[in-house]
Amino acid sequence: MDTQNPSAPPRAQSRIAGKSHTHRGTQEPHARPAGVIHDNTRHTTRFTVIGNHLAQHPELSGLAIGLAVYIQSLPTGARVDIKTLAARFPEGPTRIAAALRELETHGYLRRTRERTPGGRIVTRTISCNQPGHRGTAADTPSRPARRPDPAERPPRKRLPTVPEPAYPSPTLLRTATDLLAGLRRHDSRLLLSVTDTEHLAPGVAAWLERDLTPIAVQHALTADLPPEDLRRPAALLAHRLAAQLPPPPPFRAPAPPPDVRHPLQNCEGCDRAFRSPGPGHCRDCRSDLLEAA
Repeated sequence: MDTQNPSAPPRAQSRIAGKSHTHRGTQEPHARPAGVIHDNTRHTTRFTVIGNHLAQHPELSGLAIGLAVYIQSLPTGARVDIKTLAARFPEGPTRIAAALRELETHGYLRRTRERTPGGRIVTRTISCNQPGHRGTAADTPSRPARRPDPAERPPRKRLPTVPEPAYPSPTLLRTATDLLAGLRRHDSRLLLSVTDTEHLAPGVAAWLERDLTPIAVQHALTADLPPEDLRRPAALLAHRLAAQLPPPPPFRAPAPPPDVRHPLQNCEGCDRAFRSPGPGHCRDCRSDLLEAA
């Protein structure tokens, strides 16, 4: 019991003059900092450099940040379409499409349309690790930007033709316009401009004219839409209105008018009851009067 700890000092050491007060703001030697603690190991192979502007983006969702990191880690030529990403991650096509739109909005993704040597139009997806900085690997050297002259802009692609109603009444066209304006409540991608709505309204009126309810027309236009972005929703709706136009309803012969049942009247000649729209003489009395005349 008399053995002393050899590592302990024989007696308490006095503080040095002038060092009796602890500096304000210093931590105790064994205090652990609050929050996350990093245990980092330097990568030497198979790593991707990600900027904090992406990893700590204040507006992107967690799914969008994760997809951006995954896409930037892929080799050139890897497929990053919605179907491929939905097969890779547990999130469905709708959430992945929304996350890709976030990345496109903030400049981490760009999509361009190119024509292959075989004449087919394909969509290229370009991943940008620093939005606003274009390299030469994916794009051609940029030229000084020049604002295009309105006369030089390519004309807007015309929409496919739609059916025309046989009797385009104002009420029918108004119902068709309201139906088209309400499609965005069922799918936000079906937001139509005034010009597109005016072009599509006669086609919807032609459907309504064929004994279809507005609910049935709405279902035909919104069912089985593709999961990816709709670049020209009005063109898709115009194609459906023309390609899926139902046949006219079967001919129905007009129903005969119902028999008119006149009230009973008393004959002014013989006081016999007979049916007539107004008072007068019965058939026999009218015959007698004709013979007498």
